[in-house]
Amino acid sequence: MDKFWYFWCMIILLESFKLVDSNRELVITPPLPILPLPKSSQLKWQERELIMFLHFGVNTFTDSEWGTGHESPAIFNPTGLNASQWVEVAVEAGISLMILTAKHHDGFCLWPSKYTDHSVVSSPWRNGHGDVVRDLVTAAEARGVDVGLYLSPWDRHDRRYGKEKQYNEYYLAQLQELLHEYGNVREIWFDGAKGANAPNMSYYFGDWFAMVRELQTSINIFSDAGPDVRWVGNEKDSPGAHAGQPSTGHHCPLEMQAFISTPGDPKGTDWLPPECDVSIRPGCDHLWTFWAPREEDDEHCLKSKAANEGLRFNVVRIQEAIGLGQRIKRHEIYADGKLVGKGTTVGHKRLHRLGVGFMPGV
Repeated sequence: MDKFWYFWCMIILLESFKLVDSNRELVITPPLPILPLPKSSQLKWQERELIMFLHFGVNTFTDSEWGTGHESPAIFNPTGLNASQWVEVAVEAGISLMILTAKHHDGFCLWPSKYTDHSVVSSPWRNGHGDVVRDLVTAAEARGVDVGLYLSPWDRHDRRYGKEKQYNEYYLAQLQELLHEYGNVREIWFDGAKGANAPNMSYYFGDWFAMVRELQTSINIFSDAGPDVRWVGNEKDSPGAHAGQPSTGHHCPLEMQAFISTPGDPKGTDWLPPECDVSIRPGCDHLWTFWAPREEDDEHCLKSKAANEGLRFNVVRIQEAIGLGQRIKRHEIYADGKLVGKGTTVGHKRLHRLGVGFMPGV
């Protein structure tokens, strides 16, 4: 009898599985991918959408965009530096990656580098025992925010600059410090800026990139020419008509300062999206990208408000599943039968400000 009931229960159980399986909706298979495809680190980078860039250093105390390299470390003495407050602002804004200028063109290092005294070690801040990079990394880790670092190739202070072998060794040593001692670094910035009167020398980009890959497995390398993220070509929040094209088929010579990486290449073989950087601090005839304490506090924000007659909008957001490659070559947007926006590629997401003013929501 026990065997009979066991057999009967098994029949009921199997029939139940058939019933559940027959009611399950089948999902349409995704299309075949179109090469090139983004790496997982690139896809993560694009999904962030917003990144916070922190330009902080001796420029903060001299009120200048580019330092001369002759600044005394004694001027670096912030009295209220609180990296946790920086991170809280990022978290409140929904930002998941913060990039800090560990060393800008003036050569002053915000960490206690073993290879130069032109750093926080020689400053009065915390009696020479401070480390801005460490402060940021610690604060960011506590709040689940990722960190990126900017290490300027052009160094206006160090006497090794212009001596090709010596300076590249110095640069690699500092790069090794930052990428080995400060945990996971998600983006490394190689700025291509260089003054017209700077000594002529070659940077060993191949060696730099190889060291980055060896020390950090999930990092994105930014420079004017990539290889993971490229510069959009300006600092005015203006990507141009075709800059959103993330794939490019040419690697320019790695003398980055001669390369303006505005256009993409629809026939390219590499996934290389542009990073569009813009400052919140406008200067006289260009955009300054540093912070100085003498400026008046002022709010910079975007607000969305629904009118009494109902929700209205003047921006349209479109999106493409770029994890399977880029398919959209051009697009048009219509509202009530009227063309209100058009463009070429979309990338991860693209915003269109409508030229016809506000549209009623539906």
